[in-house]
Amino acid sequence: MKSDKYACVIVGSGINALVCAAMLAKGGKRVLVLERNDRLGGCIRTEELTLPGYIHDVLSSWHPLFVSSPAYALLKDDLEKFGLEYCNSHSPTAVVNADNDYFILTRSRAENIKAMNAHCAGDGERYAAAMREFEQSLDLTFTLLGNELWTWATARVLLAALIKRGPRYLVQFFGYALQSARNWLGRTFRSDLIRACLAPWPTHAGLGPDAPGSGHMARVIAYTLETAGCPVVKGGSDNIVRAFAQFIVSQGGELRVEADVEKILTKNGRAYGVVTADGAEFLADEAVICSVTPTQLYQRLSPAADVPAHIAGQAAAFQYGKAGMQIHLALSEPAPWARPELAEVALVHLTSDMDGVARAVNQAECGLLPEQATIVVGQPASLDPSRVPAGKGLLWIQLQELPAVIKGDAAGEIAVPEDGKWSEQVREAYADRVIARIARHIPNLEQAILKRVVLSPVDLEALNINLVSGDPYAGACTMDQFLLWRPLAGVTNHNTPLKSLYHIGASTHPGPGLGGGSGFLVAQKLLGKP
Repeated sequence: MKSDKYACVIVGSGINALVCAAMLAKGGKRVLVLERNDRLGGCIRTEELTLPGYIHDVLSSWHPLFVSSPAYALLKDDLEKFGLEYCNSHSPTAVVNADNDYFILTRSRAENIKAMNAHCAGDGERYAAAMREFEQSLDLTFTLLGNELWTWATARVLLAALIKRGPRYLVQFFGYALQSARNWLGRTFRSDLIRACLAPWPTHAGLGPDAPGSGHMARVIAYTLETAGCPVVKGGSDNIVRAFAQFIVSQGGELRVEADVEKILTKNGRAYGVVTADGAEFLADEAVICSVTPTQLYQRLSPAADVPAHIAGQAAAFQYGKAGMQIHLALSEPAPWARPELAEVALVHLTSDMDGVARAVNQAECGLLPEQATIVVGQPASLDPSRVPAGKGLLWIQLQELPAVIKGDAAGEIAVPEDGKWSEQVREAYADRVIARIARHIPNLEQAILKRVVLSPVDLEALNINLVSGDPYAGACTMDQFLLWRPLAGVTNHNTPLKSLYHIGASTHPGPGLGGGSGFLVAQKLLGKP
């Protein structure tokens, strides 16, 4: 059975696919979005996962990158007409260590400088100087992270910087951008607590604090948290999916769930449609756009005869990163922190110090369950009380450095299956370790838990095919798989070897994070905009 023709067919329905579809539909193109699961949204998924009345964002939850993106600036009014509303906090992030000492980063530069100086004289001024230095390179930073790299427009920005500031400045900038977080934080701050507040943030982009580029990512995120905060969608993240879907339909677009694309249709080196598992064909006059991993695109969807050998080899060698875990708690009361000031913070990291973050990353990379993981404790109900019944509480807990295949337990406490696979027993035992650590900072936590749900790396992949082996970022963000090399060295921008076939999603430039960047860039190209 053949469908009518569309201008563009989009495979997948995560944030990049929704941004792309909304922009194309707004630009007058007839768009079809096909999603293999029973709901739209990709990693945006909201459920009453624990108990009735407790609204959990099951996977992603926090939207600082999206609200500061060009896609949001373009679509904000349209999405708000269909009910999108954000809740925010003045305190986007904090760290608390084993001694219950804490530091809170707020949305006020002046407050942050004052608080840093109170912890360690001079740290506030050094932070201010670092942020001023970062702001002087915003044009280059956001050109590299927000534009197609293989374009004359990007080349012109770099050339202008070369002419205006000289070659030495450009060399210094790229050296500065390749700094590790350990290098930057160690040079900038004397306080271990302030270092520990910023050190975990590159892990939200798949980078440990010793990885090249993690220092620049720490600066990008610190700047973004100050300017945008750490907002959540009022009523649950599903509401942004609903707003996107209703807007796309209002512009003549279509969205279908339980439509598992099995093959891309090609002729004479050009993609012209897709076939779903039930045999239905959907044809595209202008473009097929796939929000998938390189593994899916080149080993499953594209006809083998259309994939050059070097691209096939690069796709087969594409590396996935460390695995993640989600823990969701329904509480009988709002979490009563030993340090009450932490109750209004959006995301609290639990770690001993910067070395603790690095140690957990290194243990995971060696195949070990970290003895003391860096724990991300999210408090969406503190920003949006509508997510819980009156007087109750909810925690969104994330771990970002776990082994996909387990070789052992760094603490020597958890028996690991011989095959290295995540079992229910390992999942729950590791969650017990995490909850016990959090309970040192929230004294009656274990008594307040009404129900918990834990999602292991295996569970994450079952929810979303792009989270290969539980990698929440759809591909390692090592330097050889970032910027010009993301997703593959053999392709440019979001093009593929096939004409009219485009590749978007977290596996592609500019990488993971709920920003919609790749969908925005491909839509801009198809709409003929610079």
